[in-house]
Amino acid sequence: MDHEMITVPAGRVTLSDRRTERRWDVRLASFRLAAHPVTQEQYARVTGARPSTARGERLPVENVSWQDAIRFCNALSERSGLSPAYHLLADGESTDWDPRSDGYRLPTEAEWEHACRADTTGPRYGPLDEIAWYRGNADERIHEVGGKQPNPWGLYDMLGDVWEWCWDLYDPEVYGSYRVLRGGGWFDEHWSCRASVRRRSHPTFRVDDVGFRVARSLVPRH
Repeated sequence: MDHEMITVPAGRVTLSDRRTERRWDVRLASFRLAAHPVTQEQYARVTGARPSTARGERLPVENVSWQDAIRFCNALSERSGLSPAYHLLADGESTDWDPRSDGYRLPTEAEWEHACRADTTGPRYGPLDEIAWYRGNADERIHEVGGKQPNPWGLYDMLGDVWEWCWDLYDPEVYGSYRVLRGGGWFDEHWSCRASVRRRSHPTFRVDDVGFRVARSLVPRH
């Protein structure tokens, strides 16, 4: 598959939530993350489906739920001869993640933010108009991946264009099974396109500014 993967170095990231005013530190091992969100061409090649509202092979796939993203990761792993990372449970909503798997998966939100920041310290890794498609420059439409400048680690479109599903539950005590979205989208104002911004949605939710990118753990070979 042509999912260009970038090796993200190990490190530590401080996450924060404006609603609860909570902050927490996470230490991370090195992992691999796709250089850009999954495109419509890549999604169709693996699944045979074209769910997106807009049409274009190099556009990010959108109108995909968290569950759709999980199933894509497993299907891509199987096509690539890797062990699937996820086991979907009988209730249709719950999913187990096998951390020993070498297959494709969604990043955790800590991995996502660490990768987005790429050792930068501000709310963004560069001037927004140069790195992201958002309401101020996107002409109210989605754009092809890789059209803006990457961050210092070579990752494109971490901010803007489409929100990206992450593995994590947002706040299970309050929001139940809702999962984390990160990065902002083509229709969002500039304040939503920051490395720290968290959004949530139900794992079956589909909309035209939500997509995802794939990650892989660096699993030791025995």
